[in-house]
Amino acid sequence: MSENKSSFSIPSILAIIAAILSFNFGAILGLVFAALALIFGVLGLFLALAPSKRGGGLSILAVILSMLGVIAAIIKAIMWFF
Repeated sequence: MSENKSSFSIPSILAIIAAILSFNFGAILGLVFAALALIFGVLGLFLALAPSKRGGGLSILAVILSMLGVIAAIIKAIMWFF
């Protein structure tokens, strides 16, 4: 009997890394990383539907963090102007 272990998808891992990086940079790079986190997070969600892949929860967390990253980048940009 072969046992298939589920593995995390690469986009879900990249999404959480990009979401975390979006908080560590300024407004423009933070916005870029937040956008990447959103794209990879949505892609990771779709891939997590396959029974051989994991990462659905990680992708949801990345999407939420990317939205917070966008808000943080906007606040950083406003503070930079004033």
